[in-house]
Amino acid sequence: MNDHFTDPATEAFVAHRDLLFTVAYEMLGSAADAEDVLQEAWLRWVKVDLAQVRDQRAYLVRITTRQALNRLRTLKRRKEAYVGPWLPEPLLTAPDVAEDIELSENLSLALMFILETLSPTERAVFVLREVFDIGYDDIAAAVDKSPAATRQIAYRARRHVDARRPRTPVSPEEARAALNSFQSALVTGDLQGLLDVLAPDVVFVSDGGGLRLAALRPVVGADKVLRYMAGSLDKAGGTLVSEPTTVNGNPGLILRLDGVIDGVLAFRVENARVAGLYYVRNPEKLTRVESETPLASR
Repeated sequence: MNDHFTDPATEAFVAHRDLLFTVAYEMLGSAADAEDVLQEAWLRWVKVDLAQVRDQRAYLVRITTRQALNRLRTLKRRKEAYVGPWLPEPLLTAPDVAEDIELSENLSLALMFILETLSPTERAVFVLREVFDIGYDDIAAAVDKSPAATRQIAYRARRHVDARRPRTPVSPEEARAALNSFQSALVTGDLQGLLDVLAPDVVFVSDGGGLRLAALRPVVGADKVLRYMAGSLDKAGGTLVSEPTTVNGNPGLILRLDGVIDGVLAFRVENARVAGLYYVRNPEKLTRVESETPLASR
């Protein structure tokens, strides 16, 4: 008897677990909720007759999507009562995620913040099609729509997202250069240096969740963002240290105040300047930034 025997259902689930977690996280923006969704998907998967399953990956994605959609509708109500802007939970990711340009772009806090403006079904369809390249028939089965209706939803969601995201992709080198300039100016208190690296219409979004001080709505414009940041630094006191990291496959900073994590700062760079700043201070969302979370698109 083989002591290391694993049943086929467990083998299939483990083989696709990173993908399933990534699907759920991309839909929900919450690692804790994504883990709950995977648990629910597993409980349904073990009851499936595998002999009737043509494509295990597609079937698992379908189960996960349905559970994530249920959770997303619950989350939507929770987010409506949330204090201030709601940003996704930042994840510390491995270098292989950053090397996958398409995946890192789709996982960026900047894009996931845009996805918050979609309906639950639009978000599910967009994520499955644009991020994971799932076929329309499989998406239709996952969201309980006809393939034709699913194509229409995908078109509408893509048009909505494209109208709000950067027109030109940025290389990792360009993003890192802008971040380095920003970090250097921040550490030295060089306000003119900060102003120089900020795009004129830069947007600053901060998420304290009512637990930490944060702007209750996005701050727009380089001068206003600079004033807000300078005021926040003055109020903070203590010693602020910024540590470069990889957040959701993209360059970011972990900010520590007197040695304690104050927040995670993610960036959107356009034309070599910082066009978006996304600062997560809610301590409940900072549990995944000191150990890597494995993600996958296939």
